Amino acid sequence: MKRQLYFYIAMIMTFIIYNQFFQVADPRLNTIINILFASFLFLYIGYMAFVLLKRMKNAAKTHADKSIKKPNKN
Repeated sequence: MKRQLYFYIAMIMTFIIYNQFFQVADPRLNTIINILFASFLFLYIGYMAFVLLKRMKNAAKTHADKSIKKPNKN
């Protein structure tokens, strides 16, 4: 999960650096780039939440499977 967080932090820093130093001169094109970049950031954080919930579900499932005592066949 750390790898995804580091990648997300890098994307946010890239977004900030772009808006501070490398903006396009055309305001319409700049707005389109900002909207696409922000949409990708929200999509990626949604993906990270999905992966985290999936891991939590699998962890709870394996924990529940281990806690169930199986009867002896004597």
